[in-house]
This record gives sequence, structure tokens and C-alpha cells, in this order.
Amino acid sequence: MFEYMGDRISKAIKNIRGMGSITEENISEAMREIRLALLEADVNYQVVKEFVASVKEKALGLDVGKSLKPDELFIKLVKDELVELLGSEYEPLKINKGTTILMLCGLQGSGKTTTAGKLANYLRKKHSKKPLLVACDVYRPAAIEQLMEIGKSLDIPVFTKGKIKPLDIINEALAYAKENNNDYIIIDTAGRLQIDEALMQELKDIEANVTIDETILVIDAMMGQDAINVIKGFNEALNLTGTILTKLDGNTKGGVALSVRHLTNIPIKFVGDSEKMDGLREFHPEAMAERILDMGDILGIAEKVEDIISEDDAKDQMLKMKKGKYDLEDFLTNLKQIKKLGPLENILKMLPGARKMGLNNISIDPKELLHVEAIVSSMTPYERKHPDILKASRKQRIAKGSGRSVEEVNRLLKQFEQMKTMMKNISQGNMKMPF
Repeated sequence: MFEYMGDRISKAIKNIRGMGSITEENISEAMREIRLALLEADVNYQVVKEFVASVKEKALGLDVGKSLKPDELFIKLVKDELVELLGSEYEPLKINKGTTILMLCGLQGSGKTTTAGKLANYLRKKHSKKPLLVACDVYRPAAIEQLMEIGKSLDIPVFTKGKIKPLDIINEALAYAKENNNDYIIIDTAGRLQIDEALMQELKDIEANVTIDETILVIDAMMGQDAINVIKGFNEALNLTGTILTKLDGNTKGGVALSVRHLTNIPIKFVGDSEKMDGLREFHPEAMAERILDMGDILGIAEKVEDIISEDDAKDQMLKMKKGKYDLEDFLTNLKQIKKLGPLENILKMLPGARKMGLNNISIDPKELLHVEAIVSSMTPYERKHPDILKASRKQRIAKGSGRSVEEVNRLLKQFEQMKTMMKNISQGNMKMPF
């Protein structure tokens, strides 16, 4: 997502490094590259035109002091303009003290039903809500069964009454929610292959007869600029409060994310970045702009990690690193936690300077992690805490127990010691991170 566009923009900015000032002449090539990068990423032409004009005007008005580098000022300006284009501030979901009702709508194939499950999972985990999924897609074959399967996998209740009128289903679902203390109602409505009158009338009827707190449009990011017309079509008929962009992990250029807010004034509230039920991320404009410019997505990493590692555990491990007491027992614990985060290369891509260091194209065989885990697991708890006692006979036993070679055991121990030294230096502020 955004890699090609981000690389082009970063390359454009690199061309003005070393220059003593920002002039129309030395930024003209950079602005041309940025314009082409945005257009090729499927950003709307009008949006590109306004963005480039605004950046150019502000850049030429910058007062470059002796202590400030032109390229640093310029990249900050580009980032600030990207943040503004993406919506400036994160807009959270509405969450009432009592019951909150959210309706999902969108075209068929946009990922509505899967998103309903992801939202329910997010609300339970992040906000301690007790969600209820309501199956109102009574037309698409197996839609109700799909939602029920998702609910079962998450252990979240799904209310269904079969193929009766959606409005009747919702009214009965609200009564059920009151009896069972469900405080966040997520309504999965029917999609169509195109915007049509029958679809809109059904959604209008729901909106007219039920107090809906959030009406969220689910959009397939791979639609490109067609997404703008879909949003405008739905917004003319309904009171949209936000959008969710799905499939941003797929082969999408991501340009729709840069066009949606500016052209429709409808905030992007979440993006779907994997098919898993935890693959839904809050849309923070600043974090997204930083990711485009290869400044990393530390907020995204933190969101992934906070579900796996508690704050107290993280502080405890940081203290151990600082004192040089981080051992293989801690390493084994972290290894098991890392496996829960998903593919490691996806985390590496989120680090600052990942593209510059080539981490965006790295491929890590999950078997390698299993081999490492097998070696460490074959050690006794005492050996993991005191790896210095691992001499030849112990290494042979560990190699045999893990099904690996003694050479691999030696390599792991050497790499662990190097990593431990590096982490101690970083935590004590004696070493800068390599980005």
C-alpha cells in the first residue's frame, strides 16, 4: 500500500538536498515528480492539482534559516499537506453511554459482512463493548450463514430472523439486545452490484424508522476513482457519518484514500489491512502520511503489539534490556508473541526508513522462526537464563532435541548476544537507530 507513490515522492524530495534555498527553479522537478506519483497512484486529478499548487505556494514562501535544511522543511510541508488531505484528525466511532446503533452499507463485494465482524471484534477488545451483529442481508445467498460463521468464530452473538423485512429484523434485534445487555448494535445490510433505487429505499426506511448513530459506507479500495461516485451516490440518499476502506493489503495503489475526504468531506474511520478478524485499523491521517513518506507507522506497530504484550510486560522487558539482563527465556516469550502478530515482514515494513533499508521487500520464511523456537525450547529453563554454561555436550543435546545442527545452535547464541548488546545500547541512549 502506497509504496510506489511514497518512493516516487521521497525520490523527488531527495533531488533538492544540499541546496541552499528553496526556489521555483529547484523545486519544479520535485513538484513534477510528486504530481506524476499521485496521478499514477490513482489520486483524483482535481485533488492532485490543488495539492501541488498548495505545496508549491507554501514552499516558495518558506523562510529557510541557517539551522534549517531546505529538504527537511520541504518534506515537513509535503507531510503536513498530506495530513490535511487525509482529513487532519482521526475521527473515532461514536460510542454512547447506553446503546449505540451502527449501520453498514455498500456495494456487493466490498467486504461489508467481514467488516461487520472486524468492527465487533474491535469494539469488544478496544472499548469493552458487548456487540450484537444483526443479519439484514436477506438477498445474497449464504450472507446470513457467513455472518453467523464469523460470529461463531469470534464468540459474538448474531441476530437473525431469516429472510423477512430488514426493518422488522432490526426492531426485533433491538428488543433482543435490551434483554441481553448488548450495547453496540452492528447492522449488516444488503449490497447490490450497483447503486439502485430499491437498495436505497430499503436503507432510507431503516434510517427513517430507527435512530442510527453511525451510518458507515464500506468501500473496496481497489475500485480506484469510481469509489468517489459510489460515496457521493450513497451520501445523497443517506446521512453517511464515515467510510471504511477495505482491501488496502491487496494490489491497490491507495489513491482513493487521498481523494475521499477532500472530495466528499466524509471521514475515513478505518482501513482493512488483512483478511483476519483483527485486520482493521483506525485511520490516523498523520500516521498514514508518515507511512507514505517512509517515516514509519509506529502507531500501527503499537496497535498490533498492545493486543499481545501488556504495558507492564513491555516496561519490565525494557528494564531488563537496559540492565543487560534480557535472557533467552525472555527471548522465547517474545518469539511466541511475535508469531501472534502475523507475518514478521509486515511489521518490518512499518519501521521508519523501511523502504530505504530494503525491508519492504524482505521475505522471512516462517519455518526459520520455528527452527529458532525449537532450539530455545530444547534448552532447560536454567540454560535459557544462563546461556554462558552452554558448552559442547549441552549444545549437542539441544541440537538433537530440536532436530537442528550444532552450527545452528552456535549461530543463534552468537546472534542473541549481538542483539542483546545492541538493545542495551539503544535503551541506554548510546546508539542511534539505523533510520
